[in-house]
Amino acid sequence: MISNHNLRSHRIAGLRPGPRLIVTGAVHGNETAGTKGIRRVLDEIDHGEIEITRGSVTFVPVCNPLAYNHMRRMGERNLNRRLQPTATPQQFEDRIANALCPLLAAHDVLLDLHSFRSPGAPFVLRGPADNQGELEPFAHAQAEARLAAHVGVNRVVDGWMDAYATGVLRRKAMGLTPGAAHEDPSYGVGTTEYMRSQGGYGVTLECGEHDDPAGEDVAHHAIRQTLALLGLAELPLQAPEQPAECLTLAEVTDRHAEADRFVQPWTSFTALAEGDLIALRADGSEVRATRAGYIVFPDVNAQPGHEWFYLALPSSRSL
Repeated sequence: MISNHNLRSHRIAGLRPGPRLIVTGAVHGNETAGTKGIRRVLDEIDHGEIEITRGSVTFVPVCNPLAYNHMRRMGERNLNRRLQPTATPQQFEDRIANALCPLLAAHDVLLDLHSFRSPGAPFVLRGPADNQGELEPFAHAQAEARLAAHVGVNRVVDGWMDAYATGVLRRKAMGLTPGAAHEDPSYGVGTTEYMRSQGGYGVTLECGEHDDPAGEDVAHHAIRQTLALLGLAELPLQAPEQPAECLTLAEVTDRHAEADRFVQPWTSFTALAEGDLIALRADGSEVRATRAGYIVFPDVNAQPGHEWFYLALPSSRSL
């Protein structure tokens, strides 16, 4: 067990100038592949197998100790939603955010390591194209794409904030839970979104199923490749996985009631044809695929009024 009273980080600074990288694990406490991968890399640094010579790297093996100590997704709320500093922290994750957000803002690049509940292949989430819009203005899409291409997976997903904001509008129009936090687009801000808001860039690597022992290897490989890509350590840089499959989250469907149920145990990136039956509402009405695509992030434990699953389509953006 680790302390619930502090946020522990490990910083190694090279003696030559270079980028400032931060690597985070266990933002959700039951997602430990990143934690294990980080600890392996720290051990390699301690034994001289990796030497940081330029810039700096900060490792945060466990971002949410309360959730981690209980091996569950959240402590008191989802740390990866509405991530921002607050002068009036109410929940454990608010206090963590007050320590984590300044740490993120002090860096240039973020590699955020996660895993998911159901079986499936690892994938990486990137941010928007360069833009000056209000939702998520950004100016480092090319660098972020290069990072996404080199972490060792070939499925790249974008469109999170756009899909989430569209879902917020629909949620408000239906009036299911008036005034709730998840009816604010900023509720969709997590680690990478906050990093971009502070002038940096980053990707979220989903390392596989929570309990898959290979997830640790995925995280470990991604960290080493990121160190090599940024020139922080003299490590061999492997070519990107080919061919790259680029998808975008096109729309989100919410759960309305506890009795809403999926018609089968869906896993992320299962292909859907237009009209395929996905779920049944409590009143017996059917939820069908509005377009051909892929189901992503199906959540059998979603709370009513929260996102239940996403539909992904081929992205117009390549790497």
